[in-house]
Amino acid sequence: MATESSSFPRPIDTRQRFSALLAATALGVYLLLIIGATTSLTNAASACSTWPTCHAPADPLNQTELAIAWGHRLAAVVVGALVAATAVAAVFGDVSRRVRWILVVAAALYIVQVGVGALTATVGPAAIVPGLHLTLGLVIFTAIVLALAWDLELATGEADDTIETPEPLEQAVASGEASAPDVRPLPDGRLARARLTAFAYFKMMKPRLMWLLCLVAAAGMALAAGPNLTISLIVATLGGGVLAIGASGTFNHVLERDVDQRMSRTADRPLATELIPVRNAMAFGLLLTAASLGVFLTINPLAAALGLAAIIFYSVVYTLVLKPNTVQNTVIGGAAGALPALIGWAAVTNEIGWPALALAGVIFLWTPAHFYNLALAYKDDYARGGFPMMPVVRGETETRKHIVYYIGATLVSTIALAWITDLGVIYAATVAIFGGIFLWAAIRLHFEQTEAAAFRSFHASNAFLGAVLVAVLVDALVI
Repeated sequence: MATESSSFPRPIDTRQRFSALLAATALGVYLLLIIGATTSLTNAASACSTWPTCHAPADPLNQTELAIAWGHRLAAVVVGALVAATAVAAVFGDVSRRVRWILVVAAALYIVQVGVGALTATVGPAAIVPGLHLTLGLVIFTAIVLALAWDLELATGEADDTIETPEPLEQAVASGEASAPDVRPLPDGRLARARLTAFAYFKMMKPRLMWLLCLVAAAGMALAAGPNLTISLIVATLGGGVLAIGASGTFNHVLERDVDQRMSRTADRPLATELIPVRNAMAFGLLLTAASLGVFLTINPLAAALGLAAIIFYSVVYTLVLKPNTVQNTVIGGAAGALPALIGWAAVTNEIGWPALALAGVIFLWTPAHFYNLALAYKDDYARGGFPMMPVVRGETETRKHIVYYIGATLVSTIALAWITDLGVIYAATVAIFGGIFLWAAIRLHFEQTEAAAFRSFHASNAFLGAVLVAVLVDALVI
């Protein structure tokens, strides 16, 4: 791992400071995009038709729009300084050729974007190609995120760090390299055994996944209905969703019971320990599926069809086809987590709309950035199970780089969601703050490369999505 200090102009000096400058620049451009989206949605640009400063409007009611427009202008100055500093540090610092050139191009495009913004302000939006200003911003942000990922790969990566086949779980436990599975002995008492069995059935439903997926469905409903969302629809949709998640988790336990026995993190699952018979687990999964469809059908047929699709996709497509056979299992499998957004929207409208697809896109792109952290933390376990996860097949360096890629893609998708919907300041502030925390945790993961750092980034990803979904709910239902 090459983390030594490099030659950079003062006050940057070191590689880590240059990475921090790149991250700050990426977040600055991202924040500017969010403010720009808010300026467009509130029509604040109309309150400021001069450039580079804004004159006070004659109408006092335009003072709020004027403040937003001024915020956009001032943010552009600060971000412009960051972009320029990053480009200068790249030109005179010890970076790869592709990092240097992409940052120089980003700085040049920023100048063009400023010109487009000035033309839009003084002449009007009709003077330029629709969406050009936003497109340039997205290209600049993408370029800086790519430079960050490439530079971190050079600074902290290794040429070949794929996982060798680890020793079997029994030997790993004996040597102290893996923890022994927490398998509880069967109690003697009838009541105690009944409690243990009931908890085993509950565990098969994967309750840890429920809160976040229910938030996704709730956000979809909130975007569709706004303040008119009814309690009865919330209860029915989330109830059907919980049952669908439980069915998917149960079928996953059934289909992976043999592999679970080879992995320390899953060796204590109810079917891996034969606490629950396979026949009973299958019957339980089918019962949950029927109950889920029954609840969804009280809403509308489209919600029921999407619920069934989610169960089949996770249980069959992901568990049997994707997970054991392709390194892209996490990427494609993100569709399972994205479906609740469509279910929530369909429960209200009985159709699939663009806001629902935009929200689903956020979840889909967030999934690899989230789960790759877990894959790094449990890389040996996944190798024992024979799963071709990214760290096992392509190595830790490539996995960390893809985490940054997908964080960037996720942040871009949150901008698309803001443009398609009428989400406001709370949403914008939330994605900027928690997006920054998520990105910084991923950068620390590059330099620390420990299991603790991987879990820190994993929890930061959970916090990011949870906060964003809550912000969607607040913006859509309250404000």
